[in-house]
Amino acid sequence: MIEWDRIATVFLDMDGTLLDLRFDNHFWREHVPLRYSEQRGIDVPQAKDELYALFRAAEGTLNWYSTDYWSDQLAMDIAELKRELRHMIAVLPHVTDFLDSVRNSGKRVVLLTNAHGDSVGIKLDETGIGMHFERIITSHELGEPKESHRFWPLLAQHEPHSREQTLLIDDNLDVLRAASRYGISHLVTIKRPDSAGPVQDTQGFKAIDDFSQIMPPADMLDGT
Repeated sequence: MIEWDRIATVFLDMDGTLLDLRFDNHFWREHVPLRYSEQRGIDVPQAKDELYALFRAAEGTLNWYSTDYWSDQLAMDIAELKRELRHMIAVLPHVTDFLDSVRNSGKRVVLLTNAHGDSVGIKLDETGIGMHFERIITSHELGEPKESHRFWPLLAQHEPHSREQTLLIDDNLDVLRAASRYGISHLVTIKRPDSAGPVQDTQGFKAIDDFSQIMPPADMLDGT
């Protein structure tokens, strides 16, 4: 599936790609509404109605991914609420072995995430996977979400790479479409970003069940 001899750089998404999206889905769909209902003195269904409308309005923007934005909008400490559920943060199967193998094969490995810095810090502290990356870049640093066509030229200024020799793995199909339009040659998505959710329609993109399916070949692991 992956022509590893043609890859120099690997860009990896975090939530739903390396980490189980179950945490984020439960957090936004259940935990935040619960705390919001307690704060406002309303029932949970009403809280969900109010919050989901706000969430839909922010989808696809940097605000959707910003803990600062939602803390201000909801008058709640979103980062602290995430810490309440940090026991749910989990690495998807074979991710650590994959990261080790890719680094050992001599590729440049970069975490490329829309998550806000607070969220990144909480999740990397909980999972320990931060040590596997040569660089961590959040879209907030560049001022555009990965779904935006403006993100990718900005990324090239901060993290030079060959489009023809770059692999992007991301569960967000809008991100993959934006990367494809920019010219990233190697694109892969995740069939089940949320371990408790359904298999997603990958809409023609190459897709994996787990990272054991795309390990670099053994003869690459000395970096040659």
